[in-house]
Amino acid sequence: MDTGMITDVMRDAVGVVIKLGGPMLVLSMLAGVLIAIFQAVTQIHEQTIGFILKVVIIVGVLLLAGGWMLTTLQDYTREVFDLMTQI
Repeated sequence: MDTGMITDVMRDAVGVVIKLGGPMLVLSMLAGVLIAIFQAVTQIHEQTIGFILKVVIIVGVLLLAGGWMLTTLQDYTREVFDLMTQI
């Protein structure tokens, strides 16, 4: 296994992590910004509002895209194991 293969595997790993974690992180960030704006306008400074909304969003994303996420992770794992058998 040369450094080119290792670099490709690591690049693919970072791509899979971004693909799987990106939607949850972006939606949580948007929810946090919207809640912060709402709290600034109404002067309601309750910490649990933002936390509960973020948890609901993450659970919703996992319910909607969980199958796709699992398939993506399985495909990457199979690819890595196939590369391991070639060594």
